[in-house]
Amino acid sequence: MKIRANSIDIEVEDSGPGDAGEDRPVVLLIMGLGMQLVAWPPAFVHALIDAGYRVIRHDNRDVGLSHRFEAMGKPHLLWQGLRYKLGLKPQAPYSVADMAADSLGVLDALGIKKAHVLGVSLGGMIAQRIALAAPERVLSLTSVMSTSGAKGLAQARPAVMRVLLSRPKAHDPQTVLKHYVRLFKAIGSPGFPTPEHEMRERILLGVERGYYPAGTLRQMLAIMADITRPAQLRRITAPTLVMHGKADPLLPFVHGEDTARRVQGARLVGIEGMGHDLPPGVVTHLLAALLPHLKAADAGR
Repeated sequence: MKIRANSIDIEVEDSGPGDAGEDRPVVLLIMGLGMQLVAWPPAFVHALIDAGYRVIRHDNRDVGLSHRFEAMGKPHLLWQGLRYKLGLKPQAPYSVADMAADSLGVLDALGIKKAHVLGVSLGGMIAQRIALAAPERVLSLTSVMSTSGAKGLAQARPAVMRVLLSRPKAHDPQTVLKHYVRLFKAIGSPGFPTPEHEMRERILLGVERGYYPAGTLRQMLAIMADITRPAQLRRITAPTLVMHGKADPLLPFVHGEDTARRVQGARLVGIEGMGHDLPPGVVTHLLAALLPHLKAADAGR
């Protein structure tokens, strides 16, 4: 469904209250760079619902079926990347804080005062921003395969960056699908490989639903421009769980370690064999740490 949040249209999926209409605690799931709400594995969503939670997912701005900032044009990523390397703040059309305000706007539109907030990759950065901007609304924070954004941390392998920054040669679904299969093989979990037919099916779902590469570029600029977050993470007061793959080729494990170090009282869970994706085996490990984290935060309310 489409709702109005933070003055833009956001596409939202809401599992709603339980069958008896009970007031279930809410888990807000925030997806990563260029990824749509359909990228959340159904098994992960259903496990949260079965555990007694109301699950809300949404397409971030410039992704899927949410508002597209076409008027802001296609950014010059190489030029802005050079500014970043020179110590200058990249000029982004919007910020990660703006994306956090979108997520809070979704909660506002649905009449939800508080929620557990969980994000993966860019979604983890947005979740961190939510916890900073509105601590009174965050029951718990979970940052998965994300980063503090601090400079000097180990970077992605060059081969992975080449795939990430490349673009499909054409925009027909099959060419785009081939490109993303290559990308997900490059960043995937070596200990939990996804069968290619399953990978292709999940990718094609997103491509046919709302492929929009210009939005991904603008989101990348928002990440690059979010330079103050590392020093601010010490202000987070929500119970925090940081989960990260020890085999992540895009954001190496040190990014998870640094995030947990900066958030007071945060618990770090490293997962052997996990890369930068959410295959079934990884989902099982995530849930094993996540559900107790959520229940403990609920008990402490």
